[in-house]
Order: sequence, then C-alpha cells, then structure tokens
Amino acid sequence: MGQRVDKEHFTEAEFALFGERLTEQLRQLREVLSRPGFGTGPATIGAELEMFLVTSDGRPLPRNQEVRAAAGDDRLTLELGRFNLEANLTPLPIAGRPFTALVRELQEITAVVDAAAATWGGQAVAIGILPSLSEFDFTHEALSRESRYRALARGMRRLRAEPFRVRIEGVELLELEVEGVILESANTSWQVHLRTPPADFARIYNAAQLAIGPVLAVSGNSPGFLGRHLWEETRIALFEESADDRDVARLDRRDRRVAFGSGWVHDVAEVFETCVRDYEPVLPMISDDVVTPAGDIPRLAELRLHQGTVWQWNRPVYDPDHGGHLRVEMRALPAGPSAVDMAANTAFLLGLTAALAVQPVEEFPFAGAYRNFYRAAVHGLDAPLSWPGLREEVPAEQLALDLLPVAEAGLGRVGVDADEARWALDVIRERVRRRRTGAIWQREALAGMGGDAAARARMVMRYRELALSGEPVHTWPL
Repeated sequence: MGQRVDKEHFTEAEFALFGERLTEQLRQLREVLSRPGFGTGPATIGAELEMFLVTSDGRPLPRNQEVRAAAGDDRLTLELGRFNLEANLTPLPIAGRPFTALVRELQEITAVVDAAAATWGGQAVAIGILPSLSEFDFTHEALSRESRYRALARGMRRLRAEPFRVRIEGVELLELEVEGVILESANTSWQVHLRTPPADFARIYNAAQLAIGPVLAVSGNSPGFLGRHLWEETRIALFEESADDRDVARLDRRDRRVAFGSGWVHDVAEVFETCVRDYEPVLPMISDDVVTPAGDIPRLAELRLHQGTVWQWNRPVYDPDHGGHLRVEMRALPAGPSAVDMAANTAFLLGLTAALAVQPVEEFPFAGAYRNFYRAAVHGLDAPLSWPGLREEVPAEQLALDLLPVAEAGLGRVGVDADEARWALDVIRERVRRRRTGAIWQREALAGMGGDAAARARMVMRYRELALSGEPVHTWPL
C-alpha cells in the first residue's frame, strides 16, 4: 500500500466514484493482460522487511518519522505504528546468487537504521512480534503521523461499527478489545516478491499457496503476545483478527480482510475481481488518471490502492512501471531472526514454489493447503501436514527435510547457483534437525530469564545482539 494518500476524510460521493473506477479498471486489467508480451522478462525477486524500533532497554521507540528523516534513505518508508519502519530492498535477478545479495543488503540497511536511530537511543529489531510490547503501547497516538494510516484507521472504523476483538487460543488464551486497527502494528513480516509472467501466474500462485505451509512451519518467530504463550507464528492470528472488518452486518462474507483464500485460482484477474466484489473500499483516493492513451500501460491507481487494503497471505501485485508486470507477493513469513535466516526462508519458499509450479498442484485438495497453513502457524515443527502423494499426515519437521531436495531442484530450474542453493537450504536443514526456530529460541530464552515484562525486554536485547552477529538462529546460545 505504498501509493500516496494525502487526505484523511472522504465523502460518500468519493466512495461511489472510487467504486466506479474499480469496475472500469478491472476491464482495463483484463485488456492489458491480453496484450502479447505484457509482463514478460527475466524472473526477479524483491523483498520488504518490516522492523521494530526499540530503546536501549528493549522497549518500543515511537520515532519512525524522525528516524526515517535522519536516515535519508529512499528505501525506508513508514508503517502503521510509530515504532515500525519498512525497508524496500533492491529487486534483483533470481538467477545466480540472490540470497547472498539479500543478506548483504539486509545487514547494510539495518546498519543505516541503527545509525539514524542512535540519536534517540534506538535501534532496529527484526522480529515477528516484539515481546516487550504492552497494551499501553496501542493508543491512537501510536499511529504513524502520515495521512494514509490515519485514513486507513478511519476507513476501517467506517466499515466496522463495533470494537475490534482479538481471541487467540494457543498454549494460553488471549482476549482483548480495541477501538481501532492499531494492533496491526504489533506484527512485522518479511515479504518476498516474485515477478511472474501473466501466462504462468495461476500455477505459480497456486504453487506458493501449497508451499507456504511447510515453509512457515520451520520459520516461526512469533510465539506470543502481551506475555501470553500462543502460536508458533502468533502473527498470523493476530493480523487476521486485528484487521477483521466484518461486524454483525458483514458476517455473511466468508473471509476476513486478511485471509489465506478459499480455492485454487485460474488467472490473476479473478483474484483482483474477488477483492473488488467481496471487499468494500476503505481508502477511496481518486487519482488524476482518467484516460489511458491507446497502447499505453494503464496505471490502475484505484485498483492497486484497493488491492493494497486486502491483505491476502499470498497477494497479486500489478506494477505499471518499466513496461508493466505482475508479481506474487508472499506475505506470510515473519521478520527475523537474522539476515541469514530470512534469506534461507526465502530460498526454501521460492525453490519449493518453483518446483511445485510444474506439477498438477490443483489435483491436491485446496482444503489440505488451507489446513497446512494454519496448522503450521499454530504448531510449527510439530504440525501434522498433508502433502501430494502421501497417504497420511506427517510431522512438519519430517516433511520439511523431505522437501529440501525438491526445493533445491526448483532453485536450479530458475538459475540459482548450485552452491548458493545448498548453502541457503542447509540453514533450514540444520534448524530443523536441531529444532531451533526463532519461536523456540524466544520461548526457551524467556523461560530462562524469568518470563515477566522486564525479562521480555532483556530477551529482546539478547535477541538483537545475536541477530547482529550474522549467525542463524539454530546456532544461538540460550
């Protein structure tokens, strides 16, 4: 949702016009997708890292606007909460040594943020949910001072005429109620983008939907919230519930605004059409792009903005720049623990997606992929997962080890150097063998420190120290 929104209040007439624009731009999308050669080109990847700003004692630091200004780096953007920043990494070819390049840029941009935050005694932490957050951090004043986030908060409240309620049943139970969407800021993710030709979009998107289950199971880094032990990747539940716009008037809609999906897709346009049909606009910012000259690439500004307010865990992206192209945005992975861990998670996800994209994924029941995703989020390595060709469910740790050679072959198909693929996937292999994900490390480290609020803050600083060492989480001492 990076498009500019420079106002907070909208009229009903603007909502109506925005809806008309969406209908027209769906037609334009279908037309541009039918053009020969649209969106073709070398496969590239990109990534976005959401991070927390923390004080020297591990507490959230609500200074994102000041830190971004001090950094003076165009890769940095504000996020919903004043203690969040996002880094947009440089797109690069998937062929060659992309994961080494990701590690290098992640370490470099973290150093940029740390240097900028030092003025306020702050630093950056990449972690799915910051353990030191308290209920007092989620006030209206915690919203970033940027029009689009204040407009988003108003737009969501317009749709939901009752408080946002969160109920997560994990090892413990968490129940709370807030008046706005600020709880979304408790979640930070590592979002991977894969450029995809239109003709291949459906099979790659469906492959990513199946691949994310076992990958998420080995990547958990959000074991709790507000001192409660919940899911291995609590971020999945917290984001879905904290941005659920369905009130009593909208319970007939099956999916939340943050959702996994409800079936295999047939083409990219149907995903955009579903978002327009099923989800009401929250940011009806009207662009100046009224008419696109014949043969030009349409901007589709309203459609892109609307799509950016429906947060599927795997989401299509239409980008009109540089001749136009499509991407699959893979949003389910958490931020952290280390740069090497995030690169390894990316390798496993992209490799498995590439391998599955040439298989008849759609013959596998979608309900199986759906269950895998949520079981992985709840149980991590112990999740019982189903898979094409298996007669019965197997533990995620066993399935992940079995799928690593499949992912390695997939990376080879898209041109990743063989030693690069082996290095990245060996990180996953050792993490699984040692049973040491970010979530497990956090839980065990916190148990050794006492478990109270002060211990959670100390654990954040120990986590950051180890993440900066450059070593993957499976090597971290407790």
